[in-house]
Amino acid sequence: MKKSLMAIGSLFLLGGTATAQKVVFQEYTLDNGLHVILHQDKSAPVVITSVMYHVGSKDENPTRTGFAHFFEHLLFEGTKNIARGEWMKVVSSNGGVNNANTSDDRTYYYEVFPSNSLELGLWMESERLMHPVINQIGVDTQNEVVKEEKRLRVDNQPYGNILAEVKKNMFVKHPYRWATIGSMEHLDAATLKEFQDFNAKYYIPNNAVLVVAGDFEATQAKNWVQQYFGPIKRGADIQRETFTEEPITQTLKATYQDPNIQIPMMIAAYRTPSMKTRDAKVLDMISTYLSDGKSSKLYKKIVDDKKMALQIGAVGFSQADYGMYILYGLPLGANTTEGLLKEADDEIVKIQSELISEKDFQKLQNKFENQFVNSNANIEGVAENLATYYLLYGDVNLINTEADIYRSITREEIREIAKKYLNPNQRLILDYVPSKDKAQN
Repeated sequence: MKKSLMAIGSLFLLGGTATAQKVVFQEYTLDNGLHVILHQDKSAPVVITSVMYHVGSKDENPTRTGFAHFFEHLLFEGTKNIARGEWMKVVSSNGGVNNANTSDDRTYYYEVFPSNSLELGLWMESERLMHPVINQIGVDTQNEVVKEEKRLRVDNQPYGNILAEVKKNMFVKHPYRWATIGSMEHLDAATLKEFQDFNAKYYIPNNAVLVVAGDFEATQAKNWVQQYFGPIKRGADIQRETFTEEPITQTLKATYQDPNIQIPMMIAAYRTPSMKTRDAKVLDMISTYLSDGKSSKLYKKIVDDKKMALQIGAVGFSQADYGMYILYGLPLGANTTEGLLKEADDEIVKIQSELISEKDFQKLQNKFENQFVNSNANIEGVAENLATYYLLYGDVNLINTEADIYRSITREEIREIAKKYLNPNQRLILDYVPSKDKAQN
């Protein structure tokens, strides 16, 4: 489930549930293929302009990984009408903030402005789409920025390579097999024309959705959308390749030595279905049941009661084509990663063989109800959710109805889905250990 801030989210602790308000929106498509979603919320004098592009690391050439994330940075360099280095200054001088993020499946840019700056936000995003300046100076500058980000967040971060190593060993054919940040060697080897071609292929109106959310007048917003985005030419239709992975039928094993750690980590990862499937939502509930918070089954048993671990958890990575469900734990003292895995497996077997209690099930339902409300509790969350449900799920109204799917999940389904996906012969065991010179004494 998605994150946000809302005090009402704490109600589930008292056994109550929050009530979601329906998100009202309009949607339409420009002649050039740009999909537009408008959501009015006049509770605060702010407005968000955001564009989500259907391009992520899975759309990259295997010999040029990291392009999508690189463009997250590169498209702040400047445009024909916004001088290099001026983008952030324009935003901040008008009382706004902006940011961007990239996943395997999409890239998202947004600005939050006072409501009287809606036209400015729309113009800036249209500039990014119509008139980006992609030159060698910008490429060289952002190359250094991305390298520093990789050093900070991955190379020098304890346990920073877990996700990359899981993906590398979990996927054989699918582009999910490489990290979103990509390879610095690939970026170094790329020519300026390759960057320009990537932009021309993917950063086009018919591969994007524009969301305007907040305090604005719909008629004026539509006029400005047409004025600034309407003249942009439609790009060539994108032909996407489908990658199908063979089922995992034998336990996969791999080892990774991390020079930044002293304590090994237990990691067991399962490949799961697309986030668009009902099964994926059931697995979300299983993950929450096992590991969400200190009252979860794994934490209470392994950390609190048996004191075998410093940390234990399970996390699901939801993606458009496949997902991942990853169990992890840090052993305490003389305990081992093998011991932690056995304890976690015992809890999974219980879910596979017994129905979870009615009390635990109700707590789980309440938690998901409140998480759903919380995900739409601020205008930034609503804007990103609207874009995501359109671009990746193909159904904007899931912003109002996805909670119904979670509500309809039964205890019997939880048991059956655990039996279907969470078996020892269907997973990767990653031996994530310290480098030999860093091993714990």
